[in-house]
Amino acid sequence: MALRNALFELLQIAALRQEVATDVGFTGADPVFPTPYRVGTAGAAALGAVGIAVSDLWHLTTGRRQKVSVDVRAAAASLRSARYLRIDGKPAPGPWDPLSGFYPLRDGRWINIHCNFANHRDAAMRVLGAPAERAAAEAASRGWDGLALEDAIHAAGGCAGLARTLAEWAAHPQAAAVAAQPLLEISKISDSRPEPLLAGNRPLSGVRVLDLTRVLAGPTCARTLAEHGADVLKITAAHLPDSGPMEIDTGIGKLAAHLDLRTAQGKEKLQELLMQADIFSQSYRPGALAARGFSPAEAAALRPGIVYATLGAWGSEGPWRERRGFDSIVQTVSGMALAQAAAREPTAKPRLMPVSAIDYVSGYLMAYGAMVALARRAREGGSWLVRVSLARAGKWIADRGFFEGFMEVPEELAKEELKQLTEERDTAFGRIGHLRPVLGLSETPPYWERPPVALGSHPAEWPRRSFPAGA
Repeated sequence: MALRNALFELLQIAALRQEVATDVGFTGADPVFPTPYRVGTAGAAALGAVGIAVSDLWHLTTGRRQKVSVDVRAAAASLRSARYLRIDGKPAPGPWDPLSGFYPLRDGRWINIHCNFANHRDAAMRVLGAPAERAAAEAASRGWDGLALEDAIHAAGGCAGLARTLAEWAAHPQAAAVAAQPLLEISKISDSRPEPLLAGNRPLSGVRVLDLTRVLAGPTCARTLAEHGADVLKITAAHLPDSGPMEIDTGIGKLAAHLDLRTAQGKEKLQELLMQADIFSQSYRPGALAARGFSPAEAAALRPGIVYATLGAWGSEGPWRERRGFDSIVQTVSGMALAQAAAREPTAKPRLMPVSAIDYVSGYLMAYGAMVALARRAREGGSWLVRVSLARAGKWIADRGFFEGFMEVPEELAKEELKQLTEERDTAFGRIGHLRPVLGLSETPPYWERPPVALGSHPAEWPRRSFPAGA
């Protein structure tokens, strides 16, 4: 019942008919991993909503709806997809920098400092006055008050979060701002003519997605769209930090090009690509792309009918609306990390969930919203803004409720079960193994046509739209 209710919420947000929920069949149940949060429920509901949106697009071009199936255990596994990446049979290097994680404070509390990007790591170490060495940095953090250090690191251009209790977060003004925001915003931002979907053999055949996203949530959105036939062009820049081997997992199904938006040539090229795109997806720090002339309004002026999907950490309102943030930082400040630890041991060090549920669920919600907006564009026209925040998605996951008995759940899926969820392919990186798409669809099973490539491997141009004979 909790799973169906979660799906109903997502349908209601997008103003979709509740009866289409009967098109979705679920198998399995929480707990899947040792966490008191219902992460399988959240992931499966979000993927079920994605399936309904895919079915709706298919119906627009064929007149037929599809049956959708989601396994809760596979959905939970997808919330740590990068963990299952294998390169020539070996696990990929982990995503965490040695300096990322929880640091002790002088009052017995903890702060989570995000150091996966070198510029964030360097900013934090400058504030601490410590070399890039864990023991020295922890010795320095013990002399700080938590709120003061959190603010100082952000002011210096870094990213950190004080570990708060659930009650402390509930009393914070940003928590009130997050709670007042919709989980998923889908709004028309300008008028344009209706644009019927191009007929093809897949639900997103001919749809072009310009992917300017980083880390996990945003890239997951674009990868999800690629699962259903969209042409996704990932745009990065050689001078920007990346997420290392994690880019392989999130890059499956995509083309990848470099553009330097600091130059007139780079900006002009991105404008040219945007004018031929259907979806513009971005997850940079608030205001970063607007400063280059790519705000939602500017994108809609350049390309009437664009669907502009954007992700932020804290949402568009509240004192932290311009702050950086990541899944791990949202868990820390919102009380989730302390609650996760307390469920095991009352005085324990804060503990993150064993999955990046906030990131991946946010990515699925972005893809869901983008496809709902595409359907609206086909029916009534218009340019559309789709907006998701990590903090609001985290609240939605927490709102699924706690359950007991998770301590007995194994840390990992059984080898045979995991084998059923993965596939292999040859790439420029070697033979890689990765999770299959989770969704089941009765007519157009999802798959990725393109192997992952190194960032910047392709020219910054769209492939020619082509469809199989008879499509």
